[in-house]
Amino acid sequence: ASAQTDTAGYFTSFDKAKIFYQVIGDGQPVLLIHGFTNTGSGWKKNPLFDSLLANGFKVVLIDLRGNGNSERPSSAAGYANDAEAKDVIGLMKFLGLRRYYALGYSRGSIILARVMVLDKNCKRAVMGGMGADFTNPMWPRRIGFYNALMNDTIPGYEGFRKYIASQKLNPLTLAYQQKEQPSTSKEELANIKIPVMIICGDADEDNGKAAELQQLIPGSIFVTVPGNHNLAGSTPTFAAQVVKFLQN
Repeated sequence: ASAQTDTAGYFTSFDKAKIFYQVIGDGQPVLLIHGFTNTGSGWKKNPLFDSLLANGFKVVLIDLRGNGNSERPSSAAGYANDAEAKDVIGLMKFLGLRRYYALGYSRGSIILARVMVLDKNCKRAVMGGMGADFTNPMWPRRIGFYNALMNDTIPGYEGFRKYIASQKLNPLTLAYQQKEQPSTSKEELANIKIPVMIICGDADEDNGKAAELQQLIPGSIFVTVPGNHNLAGSTPTFAAQVVKFLQN
């Protein structure tokens, strides 16, 4: 095996925000986009990370703005107008990775949908833990999280708020991410031309039905793995399915 080249650092995005990234391994680049309240480093505990490296892929990790080591814009405007997708696209250009694959999980899939619409250099994509509901700009789940983050007396989110506190996360930063979270229209999804795999836990309908999302993206494939939303994405089965798809 060739010596692995690992780098980590900051990239200055379109609006001067500093975005933290890590690159591990050599080979075909695969960008991993984390979900809500997570970080790029979180992938390192996931079997997918080791599986990709073992199968000769280069793994690119990003801390989306407002998360991890990346800068946290202090107003909703800092997250608006596809800011996160622009960070991703800008990072891959900065790294000189012209043709890359990408995977998102949960909210990462919502950002990935924007990347697929906006960047022709993304050649293959995996959307994990996502149904069709994010196509609705007024998605009640998004609005519910936003309201719960802005006002801690809203019932039904006690467990979520406890988690936020335990992780020492800033509710306002997270609220901005929900407020400006992009939706991708069914028309935009219908125009995606690259190979896409929709992969979801068999007990996961947190973000709507993944089978419905598959119907919206021409030529995409749909795979289920065991588990609910929180568990399915970190199973060896998930990793094996992703690697198989990316190797085709």
